[in-house]
Amino acid sequence: MLKQPPWWQSAVVYQIYPWSFQDSNGDGIGDIPGIISRLDYLNDGTPSSLGIDAIWLSPIYPSPMVDFGYDVADYCDVDPRFGTLSDFDCLVKEAARRGIRIIMDLVLNHTSDRHPWFRSARASRTSPERDWYFWADGKGLWRRPSNWNARFGGSSWTWDPASHQYYLHSFLPSQPDLNWGNPALKAKMLEVVQFWIDRGVQGFRLDAINWIGKDIRWVNNPRRYGWRGYTRQQHLHDRDQPLAHQVMRDLRTAVSCYPDVVLIGEASADTPGGPASFYGTSSDELHMVFDFRLLKSPWRADCFRELMTDGDRAVPPDDWPTIVFSNHDQSRHIDRYGSGGDVDRRARAAAVLLFTLRGTPFLYYGEELGMRNGRLRYRDLRDPYTKRFWPFRVGRDPARTPMQWDGSPQAGFTTGLPWLPISQTFPTVNVEQSADDPSSLFHLYQRLIQLRRSTPALLHGTYIPCKCDHDDVVVFLRRDGQGNGSGRHILVAVNFSERPAVCSVSGIDNEGTLLLSTHDRHEQRMPWRTGQLDLRPDEAVVVQMQAEPVQLFSKR
Repeated sequence: MLKQPPWWQSAVVYQIYPWSFQDSNGDGIGDIPGIISRLDYLNDGTPSSLGIDAIWLSPIYPSPMVDFGYDVADYCDVDPRFGTLSDFDCLVKEAARRGIRIIMDLVLNHTSDRHPWFRSARASRTSPERDWYFWADGKGLWRRPSNWNARFGGSSWTWDPASHQYYLHSFLPSQPDLNWGNPALKAKMLEVVQFWIDRGVQGFRLDAINWIGKDIRWVNNPRRYGWRGYTRQQHLHDRDQPLAHQVMRDLRTAVSCYPDVVLIGEASADTPGGPASFYGTSSDELHMVFDFRLLKSPWRADCFRELMTDGDRAVPPDDWPTIVFSNHDQSRHIDRYGSGGDVDRRARAAAVLLFTLRGTPFLYYGEELGMRNGRLRYRDLRDPYTKRFWPFRVGRDPARTPMQWDGSPQAGFTTGLPWLPISQTFPTVNVEQSADDPSSLFHLYQRLIQLRRSTPALLHGTYIPCKCDHDDVVVFLRRDGQGNGSGRHILVAVNFSERPAVCSVSGIDNEGTLLLSTHDRHEQRMPWRTGQLDLRPDEAVVVQMQAEPVQLFSKR
C-alpha cells in the first residue's frame, strides 16, 4: 500500500495578517473574533468558498507592536488587541469544523525588550536569564563589541546603561536576540511549542531562522565596498551559524511524536546552501522552507524558467517545496509582476503558476481578489522599517492595508477608523464584487484550487521542465507516476509576453484536453495549431495530455 502523503503537501495555506483581516469591535484593528466571522469565506465546505486548507496567522502574541507582533512580550498568551486565549481556542475549534488547520507564527531569534525574560536579564548581570541574551563589553572609547549592522538599519549593538554592557539585536534595538546556546532558554522555547500544540495548533512558521546563533568571539564582518545599508557587510559572523541547524533538528525532534504538526522555515535567500539547506542532510530539520526567489523575480520568462527549475532541484528528493509570491514583508505580487504590462492578465497567469508548480501554495490575504498595494502618505505609515527607507523603498505597510470585503465605507473591514487606510481600489476590488463576477480573479483561484485538489499530478506529481522554441513562453509537465502505469501528464504553458505566441515544445507532439485557460476560449478550443502551442497575450493554460509525451527534457 502506498504511503499517504502528509496533509500539508496537498494543502493550500492562507496567510492572515491579523491587524488587517476583520475588525469585530470597531477599534480599527483586526482581531480573532473577526477572523472567526469570516471562516466561511475561506472554506465552508461548498464550492462558493475559496477552499483553503490551513491558516497561517502572523503573530498574535502580547507585544508593544514596535515591529507589529514580531517583538514578542509573552509567547503563551494573546494580545488584547486581538482577543483572548479563549477566543483563540474558539478559532481552532471553528476552523477545525470547516476542515481548516491553524499554523502559528513563531519568532525564534528575538523577543521584545519588554519581555519579562529580557527585563530580568538587564536588571542584573547575575540574573538567571542574563545568558538568555547576548551581552558584551565594548572595546574601549565607546567602541562597540563588533562592527555588525542590523537588518533594519544602524548598529546591531545597543548600550544598556543599567548593566554597563552592550546587548545584541539583529533587527530593531527593541528586539534583543535570544541565545539558543543556553540550555535553559532552549528548554523554555520548546515549552512554548508544546503549549500551542496542546491548544490544537498544527504547524509553525518559523521566523528568521538563519539569524539564530552568533560567533560569540564578536569578530568583525568583512566590508563589501560599493554596497550600502545592511548589504555593505558580508554577514559571516552574526548569522548563518551551525547552531541554527542544530536548533531546527531539536525542534523537529520535539514535534516528531505529532505527525500532523508541520515546521515551515523562513531563511534569507543568500544563506549558505540556500534556504533549502534547512531541510537538513537526511530530512532531519524542517518539513518545508520558503524559497523567495520567485517572489523577488521580475515577470520575465527567462527568470522564471531558471528559478522554477533550480528551486525544484534544490529541494532534497524526500522533501517538499513551497510556492509563494506575496507575504507581509513584500510588495504585493500583482504590483511587482504587473509593472510595465497588463496587471490583471499577469495576475491570472501568476495564479496558474502558484497552483500548478510542485509544492504547497501559500496565499497572502486578498491576493485572490487582486488587492493592490495601498498608496500611503508618510503620515499614514506605521511600520518603522517602512518609515526609515521611505520613499526610496515601497516598504511593508502598503501590502498590509485592510482586507476589502465590500464597497461600503471602510470596505466592510471595520465600523471605526482603520489602523491603515483602506486601499483606493476597494469599491471595485472586493469579495462581494468578485463573488458575483464569474470572470473575476477570485473565481479563477477557486477553479485552480479545485483543479489542484482533484488532479493527482498537480498534488504530488514530479516537475519536468520542457524545452520550448519561444523565449517568452515557459512550459513544464507535472507527472503522476503513482498507481496507473506510466502516469498522467499535465502540461502547463505560460506566455510572459503581451503578444500572441506560437511555439513548439520538445517531445510534445500530441494533443490533450484543455482543463483551464486564463483567457476566454469559446467551446474550450484547444491551444494547438498543427502540433504547436498557440497562446494569446499573457495567457496561461493547463492541459491534460492524452498520451505519454514522446520525450521528456528532464526526469526531476
